[in-house]
Amino acid sequence: MQHPPELYVGLMSGTSLDGIDAVLVDLSRAQPGLLARHYLPFDGALKNDLLALHQPDHNELHRMQLAGNQLARLYAAAVNALLDTANLPNAAIRAIGCHGQTIRHCPEYGYTLQIGNAALLAELAGITVVSDFRSRDIAAGGQGAPLVPAFHDRVLRHPDRHRVIVNIGGISNLTNLPPHGDTTGFDCGPGNLLMDAWCGQHLRKPYDDGGAWAASGQVLPALLERMLNEPFFALPPPRSSGRDLFNMAWLRSKLQGGERTEDVQATLLELTCRTIAQAIRRYCAGATEIYLCGGGAHNLTLHTRLAALLPDHTVQATDAIGAEGDYLEAIAFAWMAQQTLHGKSASLPLVTGARHACVLGAIYYGQPLHFNSPQSNSPAGGRG
Repeated sequence: MQHPPELYVGLMSGTSLDGIDAVLVDLSRAQPGLLARHYLPFDGALKNDLLALHQPDHNELHRMQLAGNQLARLYAAAVNALLDTANLPNAAIRAIGCHGQTIRHCPEYGYTLQIGNAALLAELAGITVVSDFRSRDIAAGGQGAPLVPAFHDRVLRHPDRHRVIVNIGGISNLTNLPPHGDTTGFDCGPGNLLMDAWCGQHLRKPYDDGGAWAASGQVLPALLERMLNEPFFALPPPRSSGRDLFNMAWLRSKLQGGERTEDVQATLLELTCRTIAQAIRRYCAGATEIYLCGGGAHNLTLHTRLAALLPDHTVQATDAIGAEGDYLEAIAFAWMAQQTLHGKSASLPLVTGARHACVLGAIYYGQPLHFNSPQSNSPAGGRG
């Protein structure tokens, strides 16, 4: 039977602060059909503005709103470029799933904050936008993150093989997919964000291409031990984190001075690999297959080291099972938008710690809706 297409756009700009991943997806079937993709990088000024908003500073509310408006315009530009590639009108799209840009993640205080002015995006694109996916889960007592395990559960689970999906963006998180058990998942710790920041500071490059710089250095055992003593790594799931904890101030607090820069980079890569491997050994017993996605999947040194730490597992990119790792998160938020519009849950309480599953997201309709005025519904001479 031929299914009519159900087209959604997914937008993701993550903790790495590198740019916007945009995807066009047909969600009319159980397995999403990726029809088009587009990447729009952030310029250095916007990245610096977003980084600054992670910490309290002068006039931050005003600066946050301006940055949110700028992001909305960039999101709209990414959507238009995507649809130009696919030769489709905006009216063909059911909705945009837009995660927004996280600038604070504080579930311990009952809130998380992703900016991007979804109302402006809906106005500019003329397409319904679903955003603010995390807040409803936090209101139900959850962490609001990670959210992608629910999507991994839907599309990457295997009936007989025990898989773990490891997303290595700014923060690394995993999804545990036992074939005969419940899906679980949580944040492991820093993914690329500390390595990228250290590389930017010392090489003036946005990232360590292939992990070559890290490979030129030596792991510093004492520094690694100080990092691994961070209490976050001992927390049981559910747990989530971000730049609120893992940032350059955190890294500087662990340094003693005089370390070779390439050795610090090697140690940061080891930290990412160790915390992922420890999490898999501790919480994913029986897993045999590890699949990597996100920017870290391209880091050959990281991939090789993670495989060495997990010799009883196969370690591959998710592309090996038909899931394009660079755009998997964007596809996930397209799917979450569909779940929202259909009134279905896209959360897993076992992952986030919420008291119950929730329909996630806030909806901003893209086209004007025509409502009757209160007066027109009132009896003649009655009160409006």
